[in-house]
Amino acid sequence: MNERSARSVTSGLAGRLGRAAAFSLLAGTVGGAAVLAGEAFVARHRRYAQPELGLALRATVGRAGAPPLRLVLLGDSSALGVGVERLEDTIGGQLANLLAEGPTGRRVQLSSVGVSGSRSTDLATQVARALLGERPDVALILIGANDATGLRRPSDAAAYLGAAVHRLREARVEVVVGTCPDLGAVRAIAPPLRQVVGWSGRRVARAQTTAVLQAGGSVVDLGTETGPVFRADAGTLCQDGFHPSADGYRVWAHALLPAIVAAAAATTRR
Repeated sequence: MNERSARSVTSGLAGRLGRAAAFSLLAGTVGGAAVLAGEAFVARHRRYAQPELGLALRATVGRAGAPPLRLVLLGDSSALGVGVERLEDTIGGQLANLLAEGPTGRRVQLSSVGVSGSRSTDLATQVARALLGERPDVALILIGANDATGLRRPSDAAAYLGAAVHRLREARVEVVVGTCPDLGAVRAIAPPLRQVVGWSGRRVARAQTTAVLQAGGSVVDLGTETGPVFRADAGTLCQDGFHPSADGYRVWAHALLPAIVAAAAATTRR
């Protein structure tokens, strides 16, 4: 074979390999997109836990005569305790009990204006409800999971959250935000979609942290602080594999407690 023929054969082989590689890449991309679409359809049509209508949105926890602390929760299903059936198992109930039993022995007046399925765009309405009547001392915001699963732009979600924190701080309410949790730990969503929403959740959490700090709030990175526990222990999720169980809310409560205690202490110094 002469040099010219060799170049011709090599060129033809390279072209065929290039076309084959391009076809494989396209097929892989299309196939991957089909898998993700299928998993998204399955995840969207799963039966998820619903808010318990019997759970009180207002409760008082702690002994009479103890210094009162008005704690309001805003956000999504987490702020309502979706996934459990008793008030004491919700994130608010567990935090209230920890505050009542702690060294300061606070008497907690607990309320929630959270709405299941909420995104950051819904916080403005919740802030208005939270500020009706007697002003709360501390607001805990749990939001971001629905922004992340909907693949919303993190900067947009964070801007709405920052605006909500700013309004509460202007009303002299101490604010603690639990950022988007580790969605890579949920069992209701199969891989590789689970990895995609986990990545989206981390981006939302980073944007939230910046926005909240700029607005004068405090931040607890739930993904970093509690994600490894949720990944290791399936019992931290309720039966739907998405919302926390009583154990999961307990893990969150202990992660949030130092920031809530610090916020409560700030109210006594006014």
